[in-house]
Amino acid sequence: MRYDLVIFDNDGVLVDSEPISNRLLAAYLTELGHPTSYEDSIRDYMGSAMHRVHELVLERTGQVLPGDFDDVFHARVFAAFERELKPVAGVGEVLEKLTADGVPYCVASSGSHARIRVGHRTTGLDRWFGEERIFSSEDVGRGKPAPDLFLYAAERMGVAPERCVVVEDSPLGVRAAVAAGMDVYGFTAMTPVGKLAQATQLFDDMCELAGLLG
Repeated sequence: MRYDLVIFDNDGVLVDSEPISNRLLAAYLTELGHPTSYEDSIRDYMGSAMHRVHELVLERTGQVLPGDFDDVFHARVFAAFERELKPVAGVGEVLEKLTADGVPYCVASSGSHARIRVGHRTTGLDRWFGEERIFSSEDVGRGKPAPDLFLYAAERMGVAPERCVVVEDSPLGVRAAVAAGMDVYGFTAMTPVGKLAQATQLFDDMCELAGLLG
């Protein structure tokens, strides 16, 4: 294994949540008078922390989103997760192999701790991720594309950035990993290859990842 730590993004990499959350985000923004398509949401917000939604809406419209925006959105997302969420196909096998090989891993997500926990509990991935392996943009001052979250995860796991590899599916996440001085493997199942061009390696099937990391 050429790395001492594998850092997974969560949404779209561990859990197949991006279609659900972006569908609901687009619908909620539209409901509030900010017409947004599913494609718009994927382009503008996939892989980002919630503060980016507020910032872009303010920048584009001069309007502030309601004070309870995050709470309402998360309630809708969590309810949909309970009904629909699945793990990304093949990710269980990757985690099994890392565990068997004794390779440390963790998750570093733009989502909140609550969102990560709900997704993992619903999909059964909680068996792989104890609290000591979970890091959220809530833990740092700036979310992706800033490198802060990945650097924080590496520090907490006791591994130098240059010995880490990040598994990401969003352009913002790839930029954050590059800024952190880490290799990054871009998962292109939902993201056009060209948008992850900065990645060290690209792959489109999670079942390939264990072999690529080897």
